[in-house]
Amino acid sequence: MTPDLAVFLGLAVVTVATALGMLISRSAVYSALFLVLNFATVAMVYFLLGAPFIALAQVTVYAGAIMVLFLFVIMLLGADRAGAGPVPRAWQWQRIVAIGLGAVLAAETVYLIFSRGGMSSVAHSALAAGQGGPAEIGLALFRDYLLPFEVTSVLLLVAMVGAVVLSREERKR
Repeated sequence: MTPDLAVFLGLAVVTVATALGMLISRSAVYSALFLVLNFATVAMVYFLLGAPFIALAQVTVYAGAIMVLFLFVIMLLGADRAGAGPVPRAWQWQRIVAIGLGAVLAAETVYLIFSRGGMSSVAHSALAAGQGGPAEIGLALFRDYLLPFEVTSVLLLVAMVGAVVLSREERKR
């Protein structure tokens, strides 16, 4: 077993363990901290694979900026102390808007998959020329990987809205 393989297997075990810890944890703060550790180990995997720019971007953007934002939202709204009471019913217009936006995202997903020739052609066009410089990553991100980029942005938005909705107190009428 080579040293690189041993380090990779160790990082893989830590990555899976922190992901499971994030899912199993009952405290929102601990879940967010497990997610930070998960982002850090994924960044180390990127560094091990020879992509230092992506590793640095992983740590800076995800573990730094976004997780600090999530922790501020959790702490500000008190989601770590939220009771297990009933979740208030959503208004009808919220469901209609959510269904409409979901349909738009599904249509965009179908369009991107069929206009690019399927998902296999996207996977084979990964940064062939410049090997990971910022300009090449930007072009590949918005040209070849537009669908995963948008799915990630929607997931982050849903997580933020979910944290606000779950921690909001129901108003007395």
